Amino acid sequence: MLDIYTRLGTHCHDEIYTTVVLSHEQRERGRLKLVGENGEDIRVFLERGKPLLVGEYLRSECGKTIRVDGAIEEVAHASCDDWTTFAKACYHLGNRHTKVQVEDRWLRIKPDHVLEEMLHLLGLVVSHEEAIFNPESGAYSHGHHHHG
Repeated sequence: MLDIYTRLGTHCHDEIYTTVVLSHEQRERGRLKLVGENGEDIRVFLERGKPLLVGEYLRSECGKTIRVDGAIEEVAHASCDDWTTFAKACYHLGNRHTKVQVEDRWLRIKPDHVLEEMLHLLGLVVSHEEAIFNPESGAYSHGHHHHG
């Protein structure tokens, strides 16, 4: 069994011992019991409140490197061709503290029929798909604070 207490970030040139595939919900937890792609049991003990990133590397106590991959999960995909409409949709989702993956005039959220209807009414095309859900981490997640 591997015990993990150390994060290495998203850039690592070490040999990868194994990979773990985690859903967005799992990546948000600081304590996890997992099974690596190689079948080995892994226990993760990390700082709470700082989600794991897709593509992040971890180091076990015995010095082995583990890569975090994102799991394919059900998401609602919404898109439009108009930047103003898209900006309004992002605003309304943010105003509801919804986790959102934002890309070039398309976004992903966890399936939610109320939010999907709102996006549709705003003019976005909404569909369901299976994909890695990798939402924005939040404005204050990197420790930057406004001093003014």
